Amino acid sequence: MNFFNSVSSPTLSPFSDDCLSLLDPLIERIADVASDTDSEGAFPEDAFTWLAEAGLLAITLPGHDLDFMEGQTARLLHLLKRIGSANLAVGRVYEGHINALYLIHLYATPSQRTAWYDDVIQHHRLFSVWNTQAGDGVSLVEQVSSTGDITYRLQGSKTFCSGAGWVQRPLITGELQTTDQQETHRKGWQMAVVPTERVSAIDQHDQFWRPLGMRASASFKLDFTGVELTDDDLLGHPGNYFQQPVFSGGAIRFAAVQLGGAEALYESTRQFLVQANRTDDVFQQTRLAEMAYLIESGNQWIRLAGDNTDRWLAEGADWQKIVAYANMTRTAIEEICLRIMPLAERCVGARGLLRPHPFERIHRDLTLYLRQPAPDATLVDIGKFVLTNTRAADELWH
Repeated sequence: MNFFNSVSSPTLSPFSDDCLSLLDPLIERIADVASDTDSEGAFPEDAFTWLAEAGLLAITLPGHDLDFMEGQTARLLHLLKRIGSANLAVGRVYEGHINALYLIHLYATPSQRTAWYDDVIQHHRLFSVWNTQAGDGVSLVEQVSSTGDITYRLQGSKTFCSGAGWVQRPLITGELQTTDQQETHRKGWQMAVVPTERVSAIDQHDQFWRPLGMRASASFKLDFTGVELTDDDLLGHPGNYFQQPVFSGGAIRFAAVQLGGAEALYESTRQFLVQANRTDDVFQQTRLAEMAYLIESGNQWIRLAGDNTDRWLAEGADWQKIVAYANMTRTAIEEICLRIMPLAERCVGARGLLRPHPFERIHRDLTLYLRQPAPDATLVDIGKFVLTNTRAADELWH
């Protein structure tokens, strides 16, 4: 089923205003049950069933509404934001699914794309990207049998594996170690897609995940030791994962999900004030006004980030420019969220921070989700780019 092709009028483009209204019931449905899975060890399975039935797991694949080939990043970011506004844990896992499909779009062979796209379209399998690790990280050790067959035996663990036991096609990374010391081109940081139902059991350490928020994202630690893969499971070449602007430029996707969380906080706050009959309070009005313009600023950031990314990629622009703008977007959205949160807290007071009011859960989830890697280094990278660019400020991003 294609969610957006259910629109009766052939003149409607994907994500037009009329088409977007079709999302509302699904977003409300996901939001209504968000509290049901707000615990360690739980996962919003129903939400992903509904996303699959709506065609949203496959929406970026060839011929679908947000086909990666069509340059519709701004619309994709809007979709990510809307799903994040329903449930940040769902938005986090869904963003990981989209991230994995984008890497497959870029680096997979034609036969791999056929197989993995079929996993999504026919079997509604969930993908993700698990790159984070600690000292016991993953390596892929080449094994050559007596008949010359080559397999890759995995050793080590990944942390923060969002979707853990529910993701059927995790895209993981690890250090590729080959038997031929002369094959330097086949050494380095290698991507692989693990077919979970065809490999040995993956040890799951759910005690790792005792977070403040985002409990339902099930971001466990997984030990891949003993898993064996083939060449068909390896994605791209060593080093592809860190290629720019793909590696850093993808930050605009999680920033869009975060903005969705800020919108959910705003809406929860507004509903609280309406129910408490406090909408005539001038101080509440000024707080809501500030929250509203901050959110609209965020909307403009992700819209421009999406449009600029598509245009610059099509033009073959300097990748440093694309990354710098993505880093600015990520930083701006974080600041917007961090300004909205205390405003919302003052609006609702202690009562709004009590369960089962949704404000409490959304606030916890957003607090944790904003803790993305290397925020200071991101800011430094922006500064380096603008200091080494001689163009005037009003021309810098044209």
